[in-house]
Amino acid sequence: MKKLLRDIIESIFVILLVFILTVFNIFSSLDYMLKDALYQRPRGVTTDIKIIAIDEKTLEELGPINTWSRQYYADLINVLNKYDDAKPSVIAFDIVFSGYFGEGATISDGDIAFVEAAKESGNIVVASQIKYKEKVETNAEGLSEFPVEAVYYPYEELRESASVGYANVAQDSDGIVRRILLHEDFQGEEMKMFTMKIYEEYCVKMGIQPEDIITDKYGKTLINYSGKPGDYEYISMVDILNGNIDSRVFKDSIVLVGAYATGMQDNFNVPNGYSKQMFGVEVHANILQAFMQGRFSINGNPYLFGIIFGILCGIIHFIFKRIKIWRATLLLIGAIGIELFVGATLNNNGTAISLIYMPIILIISYMYCLAIRYILETIKRKKVINAFKKYVAPEVVDEIAKKGDFKIKLGGENRDVAVLFVDIRGFTTMSEILEPEQVVAILNNYLNLTTNAIFKNKGTLDKFVGDATMAVFNSPFDLDDYEFRAVCAAMDIVEGGAALEDKLMKEFGRSVGFGVGVNCGPAVVGNVGCETRMDFTAIGDTVNTAARLEANAKKGQVLISDAVYERVKDRVEVEEVGEIPLKGKSKGVFVYSVTSVKRD
Repeated sequence: MKKLLRDIIESIFVILLVFILTVFNIFSSLDYMLKDALYQRPRGVTTDIKIIAIDEKTLEELGPINTWSRQYYADLINVLNKYDDAKPSVIAFDIVFSGYFGEGATISDGDIAFVEAAKESGNIVVASQIKYKEKVETNAEGLSEFPVEAVYYPYEELRESASVGYANVAQDSDGIVRRILLHEDFQGEEMKMFTMKIYEEYCVKMGIQPEDIITDKYGKTLINYSGKPGDYEYISMVDILNGNIDSRVFKDSIVLVGAYATGMQDNFNVPNGYSKQMFGVEVHANILQAFMQGRFSINGNPYLFGIIFGILCGIIHFIFKRIKIWRATLLLIGAIGIELFVGATLNNNGTAISLIYMPIILIISYMYCLAIRYILETIKRKKVINAFKKYVAPEVVDEIAKKGDFKIKLGGENRDVAVLFVDIRGFTTMSEILEPEQVVAILNNYLNLTTNAIFKNKGTLDKFVGDATMAVFNSPFDLDDYEFRAVCAAMDIVEGGAALEDKLMKEFGRSVGFGVGVNCGPAVVGNVGCETRMDFTAIGDTVNTAARLEANAKKGQVLISDAVYERVKDRVEVEEVGEIPLKGKSKGVFVYSVTSVKRD
């Protein structure tokens, strides 16, 4: 119940987090990047839009643009309209002709020629430029905006002969052009955007119905770019003027004339530029194609989509906590993939949504659930290992845990080991006299003493057999000086037995003593048994001899074989017991009783 309640609380937290992130668009830069990658993929540019470029080639031949007579533009119009049956539908100049040419205040011959050419053509659109105030104000509808401070119009005669629209494009907080403002007001006059005026002229000339354009409450709409920088067909202006191009290639197309040289400072950062800027005339070409194909979109209601995505993330987080990792991985990939597909579909149908927050939160949720599961599994595994150590030698359990597979196989290996046996003297008689609880208490005290002594000296506790304990040294892993460690463990048991004897005498009125036997030599060490029940132990004559030595040891005595003595004689003091017969062996074993050890 507690786990269910915790998971529900976590899911509610996820819902609120996604909702807040979506509504306030906290990571707007990341959201822009994802939407740009998804929405602004090149779709292919139309051949109905052509660019006449004021490029480096044109500037080299005609000189700096601010020195040009407007006669050049008049000549360009006349060349494009040379054939009556092959005229462009619209000729648009992305240039602000804000005054007369030259230093004087009177109109020049070039200015007049340009006006007359525009009037005769009847399909000319020129640009104006808006200057906005730097301080945000609230309009009549209660919306914040930068009001218009001034408008730079073309000179009056040209304005009367051509359609005019402002060429400003809006830049988002990251400096990238993604949206446009179709209408603007200044001193009671409604102004239309440059590309919108071009599109309206195009529809009139071609006799087609204009596409409906959706806008948000600010009158803005998002641009869905069709081409990246350099995709639109462009021709150098000087090649047109010099007659190098047949003007019939522009039949019924929209012709955009504008800056196509970096030095003219009319380039912008765009969402599909791949670190390359796009000239303003290319931006207008993309906007025009979006007009022609009806491909605009506006931001969807953040509250609505915040709730929808929040609930979805909360449900998926709840599911993450209850399914296997591989299923959670598939669910994560599937959920993100579906969200991106839905986002692209909605954008193509006019609604742009924030896409970054659902993937971010789902990935964090997935990693969180993975981490929690790992921590819980680690804790559980540690508990199992600690419990397992109560039944199996800790060294064996630790080595198995290091390998990580917990696979135990039957089989063994030959190793040289030291084997220790110890049991309680007179335990059988004592157990017949005492209460069961007292017997168990005495036995537990004894086993605790022997276990601590064995582990202190790095031995492996092999097994308990009734009141007897078996330990092996140098198994299952290599142990330095294992013969001496076995003898030290035996002496620790005997010495600890003296203190334990006094304790048991006070508590139960009974005393115990221990006999210990130690032998060394070759033995077979490994897992013995069957697949369903195994015992890690040592077997062989070395083990049997150690057991026989323990059986012959008196209370408080440590008996070692001559094999052990030869290896540790420089560090122990002993008393010779002599050769004693051992049950099951045809030849006796020379035995020593250890009286003390010389520890470092």
